[in-house]
This record gives sequence, structure tokens and C-alpha cells, in this order.
Amino acid sequence: MDRLTLHEDPVSGNCFKIRLTAAHLGFPLERRLYDIRKGETRTPAYLSTVNANGRVPVLQVGDRYLPESNAAIFYLAKGSVLIPADRWGEADMLRWMFWEQYNHEPNIATLRFWLAYVGRDALSDAQRAQIDGKRAAGEAALKLMDEHLIHRQWFVGNSLSLADIALYAYTHVCEEGGAFDLTGYPRVQGWLARVAGLPGHIRIDS
Repeated sequence: MDRLTLHEDPVSGNCFKIRLTAAHLGFPLERRLYDIRKGETRTPAYLSTVNANGRVPVLQVGDRYLPESNAAIFYLAKGSVLIPADRWGEADMLRWMFWEQYNHEPNIATLRFWLAYVGRDALSDAQRAQIDGKRAAGEAALKLMDEHLIHRQWFVGNSLSLADIALYAYTHVCEEGGAFDLTGYPRVQGWLARVAGLPGHIRIDS
């Protein structure tokens, strides 16, 4: 595989997904750090070279650039045990990854960032008006996850997959800033512990 470089902000769960996937697969990653709060991904150089969308993460593979966290982890894991071998299992994994970006991340990740890293007082009126709605939607996502785990250890199949990595990234830090409380979701808590206990696991702040 070509040299892998991750363009990232270390506090981002989406960036952590890529580091965690690479760690489980034993792939070395070079890291280039940006502070999105300082607009470092909105510079002309970044927009013209790394990602015209002005966001992280971006996985650089040789001289090619792949934005979007779930696309990047799928690229890394293709042909590995992190992707179910059967056709249905792979599709089921992908549906959880799509759900994470549509139902989970826009609510859970956004509230964590607003409350833990921006601060309520620094939010715009429009952002503060969205807090209750995003909290309700985030709670609904956590409830769905908890119910899915009633009779299973992992989100798809019988072992860790990219579905677990995608969902773990922001779920395990969702309490930061006081946005959410996981005590009401015991099966989610158990699943988080299982992921963190696996060989090859790394912390978001590593």
C-alpha cells in the first residue's frame, strides 16, 4: 500500500475512526494536524490541495486524497476481517455506517463539539435553538443502539466490524460537555467496554 497520511484534527471522532481502523489493521499513518476552530482547513492551500470541501479527515494515499471518514475506513479495511465476508453482512455493515452519518453524528457529535469545545456562550442564536432538538435526536439514536444490542455483542455479525468502529468514535465521548448521559444505556456501555478491550485498540487522545 502507498504511504498513508491522515489530515486531521485530533479531537475529531471522524478522524479517530481512521486512526482506530489503521491501528487494528497494523497500518502506519503519518499525521498532519489542523485546528478547525482556527480555520486551518479553510485556507487557500488546504482547499486547493487537500479537500475543496474544507473539512477533515482526509486520508492521503500516496498523492491521492480521500475525504469522508467512512469512505476512508472502508478503503483501509477492504479485504480484511473488519468487513464481513458475506454479501448480506457487508451490506448490513454499510447501513450502520450510513445511519451513523445521517442520524448519529449530526446530533451526538455536533452537540459534543458545541458544548465541550466551542462553549454554549459562544454559540450563535441559531445553534442554541437547535440544542434541544439535537439532544432528543441523539437520545433516540442511543436508544436504538441500546435496543439493537439486546441479543448481540457487536453491531454486525460476531466480531468487530467497521460498523462498530464508525459508531464507537463519537459514542464513547458523547458525555463530554454534558451533552448526553450513558447511564441509561447499559448495553451501549457494555459494547463500548468490549471495543476498548480489544487488542490493537487505541485511545482518541493517543
